[in-house]
Amino acid sequence: MFSHILVPVDGSPAANQGLSQAAGLARALGATVRLFHVIDLHLIYMDPTGMTGLSGMSGLKEYEVKLREVGRDILQAARLAIESPDLRVEVCATECYTPNVADKIIAEARSWPADLIVMGTHGRRGLRGLVMGSDAESVLHASPVPMLLVRGDGTTQA
Repeated sequence: MFSHILVPVDGSPAANQGLSQAAGLARALGATVRLFHVIDLHLIYMDPTGMTGLSGMSGLKEYEVKLREVGRDILQAARLAIESPDLRVEVCATECYTPNVADKIIAEARSWPADLIVMGTHGRRGLRGLVMGSDAESVLHASPVPMLLVRGDGTTQA
């Protein structure tokens, strides 16, 4: 049924709920879990006003390095949260210089290849969802495989 489960993680409570559900499902099915983190670099280069407080290219490069370190820490924490002898876990990260994080998740699902994507969602709707955006919703609309969405409150949506 499902032997390769892709789990995008960003360290948020919602993502951690998805991670927990994916781990339980993977154990039950004997599936491999791939933890996937997108290092979102586009915002630091889309700040013409300098509001980030970063001065010059050296400041931007330092911030990039920090974002990469945070990404590694997120993946490590996720791995440690679910790692056990009865679960195969892989980790993978990529960088994104556009606002389309969902495209990176979809590309990973295709290339790995995943049978299922399990993803946490904040469940935002209305204006807040429109302003904040929803990576989970974007992935859902273009996913090449089935998805299990897990709300930050622990409920699931297929």
